[in-house]
Amino acid sequence: MSAPTGYMRQLMAAAMLLALTACTTTKVASLEEPAAAPMTGQTNDPAPGFETVAAGSEEDFILNVGRRIYFKQDSATLDSVAMATLDNQAIWLNKNPTWLLKLQGFADDSGSASHMETLSQKRADAAMAYLVSKGVDARRMWAKGYGNDREVRDCTERSCKVQNRRVVTNLRSQPDAA
Repeated sequence: MSAPTGYMRQLMAAAMLLALTACTTTKVASLEEPAAAPMTGQTNDPAPGFETVAAGSEEDFILNVGRRIYFKQDSATLDSVAMATLDNQAIWLNKNPTWLLKLQGFADDSGSASHMETLSQKRADAAMAYLVSKGVDARRMWAKGYGNDREVRDCTERSCKVQNRRVVTNLRSQPDAA
């Protein structure tokens, strides 16, 4: 290899290194990501990007209250975890009385379609009755059972099927069309 060729390769390598060092993403990242809110070290600090969720908003309900409860197989009985979630929902809903609720019940595929539809309706009705018992006006709510038509996951494992045995509380600003 001649001296000019070796020198040219070194010069090209140096130029490429300079070009690469000039390519930083710190300016782009600081423009795209919002500044993180000061953290207090508390477990209820907002997740980055959620510092500005308005109290009483649908996002507030989803993030801070929770909208899903789960059931044991072939049961519409509320367990202590479901009741704790519904207690939090009732407190939030009583503070935010303009929201309407659609309680959607679901089931897994462990029985006939008609049985699963009936069971999912019982689950939605159980959640609604519990919320009414906690002071939420029944005129703000309606319940609908969907059976296993809207599975979260199609699976055979027990740990997976439990995701399909649920009631989801969806906030609405007006009743669904008939």
